[in-house]
Amino acid sequence: MKLRKTVIIKESIETDENGKACGPITRVVAMAVVQNPFAGGFVEDLSPLFDLGGQLGERLMGQAVEMLAGPPVSYGKAAIVGVGGDLEHGGAMIHPKLGKPMRAAVGGGKALIPSNAKVAAIGAAMDIPLGHKDEAWSFDNFDTITVMVADAPRADEIVLCMAVSDGPRPRPRVGDAPIID
Repeated sequence: MKLRKTVIIKESIETDENGKACGPITRVVAMAVVQNPFAGGFVEDLSPLFDLGGQLGERLMGQAVEMLAGPPVSYGKAAIVGVGGDLEHGGAMIHPKLGKPMRAAVGGGKALIPSNAKVAAIGAAMDIPLGHKDEAWSFDNFDTITVMVADAPRADEIVLCMAVSDGPRPRPRVGDAPIID
């Protein structure tokens, strides 16, 4: 693994966007900027990226959870692939092996981990979707946190992002809505 750097962002929310008290809610995103070994070419076997995602999850997710003010409730993951890479490289980082260390760190995880991946230039923002770790239909926990790393991803890099929250959106009011298919 060629890890260039890690970045951990902690956000503490005490009011909603109208200034009304809420929470408090803590959201943490752990990010790793790594070299993409497959940038600039096509390969069929992406399993080294599966392993890399799992290793980074083991290394960083526990730190993110420790930074929360309360127990983890919601989680999400994402990858920004530099322009020399392929969207599938991001999928390979976030899907096959990243979930296990994320679930271990949050102490559960019955629900799918919401995810997002894209190919982008240096400094691109990523919207990481968040969802309740055990209740997939918990509308109050459908959320997003936007992050970026100013000097990443370079063309041959991937930014792996793992997000965790100890609360729902600020002052949620959708949770009792009927589910209609």
